[in-house]
Amino acid sequence: MASTHREPDPMTPEETRVILASSLGTVFEWYDFYLYGALAAIIARQFFSALDPGSAFLFALLAFAAGFIVRPFGALLFGRLGDLIGRKYTFLITMVVMGLATFAVGLLPTYASIGVAAPVVLIGLRLLQGLALGGEYGGAAVYVAEHAPHGRRGAYTAWIQTTATLGLLMALLVVMGTRILLGESAFADWGWRIPFLVSIVLLGISVWIRLALAETPAFQRMKARGRTSRAPVAESFGQWKNLKVAIVALLGLTAGQAVVWYTGQFYALFFLTQQLKVDSTLAQLMLAAALLIGTPFFIVFGALSDRVGRKPIILLGCALAALTYYPVFQALTAAANPALAAAQAHNQVVVVANPAGCSFQFNPTGTTRFTSPCDIAKQVLAAHSVSYRNEPPQVSGPAVVRIGDTEIAVPSLLGMAAGEARRQDTAFRQAVSQALREGGYPEHADPQAIRTPMVVGILLYLMILVTMVYGPIAAALAEMFPTRIRYTSMSLPYHIGNGWFGGLLPPMAFAIVAQTGNMYSGLWYPIAIAGFTAIVGALLLRETRDVDLYARD
Repeated sequence: MASTHREPDPMTPEETRVILASSLGTVFEWYDFYLYGALAAIIARQFFSALDPGSAFLFALLAFAAGFIVRPFGALLFGRLGDLIGRKYTFLITMVVMGLATFAVGLLPTYASIGVAAPVVLIGLRLLQGLALGGEYGGAAVYVAEHAPHGRRGAYTAWIQTTATLGLLMALLVVMGTRILLGESAFADWGWRIPFLVSIVLLGISVWIRLALAETPAFQRMKARGRTSRAPVAESFGQWKNLKVAIVALLGLTAGQAVVWYTGQFYALFFLTQQLKVDSTLAQLMLAAALLIGTPFFIVFGALSDRVGRKPIILLGCALAALTYYPVFQALTAAANPALAAAQAHNQVVVVANPAGCSFQFNPTGTTRFTSPCDIAKQVLAAHSVSYRNEPPQVSGPAVVRIGDTEIAVPSLLGMAAGEARRQDTAFRQAVSQALREGGYPEHADPQAIRTPMVVGILLYLMILVTMVYGPIAAALAEMFPTRIRYTSMSLPYHIGNGWFGGLLPPMAFAIVAQTGNMYSGLWYPIAIAGFTAIVGALLLRETRDVDLYARD
């Protein structure tokens, strides 16, 4: 019997225009959203300058995370609109909100000018960006999926999946270009505003492009048949048959995909700059190179999922991430800061103190004053971005910091007069700094010692994992839900996964590092979630690549 299989027809001019217009607009939205992440260190100094540098950076990460926290609410708001009035007009609204909020950040006075109002307004603008992005991604993904021919949805929607990485790459390149053009001093003072202000031009281009698009055939057909949902939120999550699919989509797909994405493209950058002390411009250049090389693999894995299925590719990426993150980041340390890796191997740092005297180290507001010897030692070591371990004392005595063979007694400041406390604290900090220098711990990564090809290769591996989990996921999510509630149903699990599990990864990971003292311990957060998703997805997720979207009104 002859086979009925045939290769899909080439992409039509209309399909090309749909993909290009949807993708380009979404690139600009991701650019707007990720500018903040690319400028987190400067944002910390400009808007959280009342805090010490470590707390300011953590608070800047929390403000960054605020945009992620509200993304599910944007998914509900705009997803409902998208299922009621259509895909096209909804993601036009989200684009305008995102562009104006980003432009406003570029005009916002700093803490030095208006005090606490500056970070408050900044967080408000981040919330608006998060709401807008909560509606944008689902609209673009559904729009392309509903235009794609059967058997090509993975390949077509993979173009949308490139947009987050391209937006991040665009943000990094604009930031680096502006920094190089103006010089570091001018950029840190006022030039950081330029990348935000440029977004108004991108907004105009995006709106012009998208106004020319038509509504999707699937939505038009459903509307003509009178089958649109009157209450898409209630139908999506108030009926168990639809809710259970959304839960599986969250736990068996998007949670793991999210932590793999943010580990490979954001946490890796923060790890290079904050833990390994690599110059921020060099770190961004190396990450940009990996992003540029790796981006075509979104299309590769999206197209491959049309042949072998969405499930095996996504879950394999999650499993590989869970199994390899720890050794990969250790290799990144050896390649990016070999002096630090050598010091950690030969002159380990140990805090010998009673664990009962150690409190929780995460102090993003800077209001907690540490006075116990254990806390003082950990705070000083954290300020040097030094990994250490905690050991209980064998006999009673003062707490000490051991750096290789050198032991430094830690003062107890509790109940001590203010002047004497400052004197002892300063003396202890100086002694620790001296011992770290003698132990080979560098203050900064030596640019000449960085094995750049190796670092880019490691970042590229992390990027390949990102493309495996992210390339096919838009098609998989669109295929899991009927047309009448597709925008709402796929948007919420996607944005809970990416907004909460993924967006909270940097502050969560750094909080774990602050508490444990081990620079690698923050990796257990993405390892645990990626591994959990691989198991849940293997057990509960069904393959969707052969689903007929037109049969699912």
